[in-house]
Amino acid sequence: MNEELFRRLRSDIRSSLDVTSTVSSEELYRVIERRILGDPHMTGMTSNTKLLLIRRLFDSFRGLDILQPLVDDLSVTEIMINSHTEIFIEQQGKVSQLPLQFESRERLEDIIQNIVADVNRIVNESSPIVDARLKDGSRVNIVLPPIALKGPTMTIRKFPAEPLTMEGLIQRDAISEEAAGLLRDLVRSKYNIFISGGTGSGKTTFLNALSQYIPASERVITIEDSAELQIRTVPNLVSLETRNANTEGRGEIQIRDLIRSSLRMRPNRIIVGEVRGREALDMLQAMNTGHDGSLSTGHSNSIPDMVSRLETMVLSGADLPLTVVRKQISSAIDLFVHLSRLRDHSRRVTEISEVAGFSGGEVVLNPLYRFRETGEKVGRITGRLEPCGDGLQHVDKLAMAGIPRLEQKPEHQK
Repeated sequence: MNEELFRRLRSDIRSSLDVTSTVSSEELYRVIERRILGDPHMTGMTSNTKLLLIRRLFDSFRGLDILQPLVDDLSVTEIMINSHTEIFIEQQGKVSQLPLQFESRERLEDIIQNIVADVNRIVNESSPIVDARLKDGSRVNIVLPPIALKGPTMTIRKFPAEPLTMEGLIQRDAISEEAAGLLRDLVRSKYNIFISGGTGSGKTTFLNALSQYIPASERVITIEDSAELQIRTVPNLVSLETRNANTEGRGEIQIRDLIRSSLRMRPNRIIVGEVRGREALDMLQAMNTGHDGSLSTGHSNSIPDMVSRLETMVLSGADLPLTVVRKQISSAIDLFVHLSRLRDHSRRVTEISEVAGFSGGEVVLNPLYRFRETGEKVGRITGRLEPCGDGLQHVDKLAMAGIPRLEQKPEHQK
């Protein structure tokens, strides 16, 4: 598409009417359509080219400009803008650079301000980092100069319109049917479950899938930095979202504030989208004070690493002995599920471990399943999530829920 032509047309349309407020989106589209279809200089254009030009002009006023087709493309899972001249996408697990760029740095800045304004957030030089979301629920992270050296940086993590179910994850070989059956019973029996994994390993997707097993009769409170969970099976649902401070440095609402407030909202379960810092202590205390069945996620490379990270998070906000922190973790969390993004770009559950207790000043883990790689076929890793250890030790909650214990047998005993 001729960029000079595009800029001229947009300038003409902008000067012909106030496209920012008084004109509806439908009328704006008709104005653009009449301008393109009625221009005698464009008779050489194909109908498809004209349609693309109309759509792009409309997106430049009311959408996300050149990003809008990428947001609308279901095959694109992540959009990475390193600067106004560098745009990368993730598509089918592979990252590639696009031959696209914004017409100017100012244009990218305008789009960023529109995004944060839609969710009542602020980003500027004095507060250059913010999390936001698009209208379709996609998660947005923004970093501005002087922190971002190349210029305004934005990362958009997209989510499917319909969240993946556990059945869908089984079909994708992300988890075995047996392990999924165990998790179904543990969620229904109100075990506290913590999901760990690296960036892009699928923690939020997995948390959504687990939530389908929460009984519809329960009241659930979700707490997130930027709302992205898609829980569809629980009618009595309250979604809470943090808030940044205003330009005067006031009005900030943190995750730990929301956790404390949620305890006064009569929840059966609390779901914390992700813990990153001092709020870990509030989450553990909530789990320890009668809110069984709570769920959360965190970044780590393994389950033992997640335990260590939780210790560090709690200690960053409380002056407690390490042994006390570890005892809190062991009594609050019943199960860890670890997800990994493998070298073939697939996302899989690679370990499930029960918190067996506290002994010798350490959190004791009881591995239940581990992923064993068996080879590679047509560029895809083959393997299975195999039972290991002696199976689930703490079955009291299963018994209280009237759910028979699911017997696990190591592969060699099957």
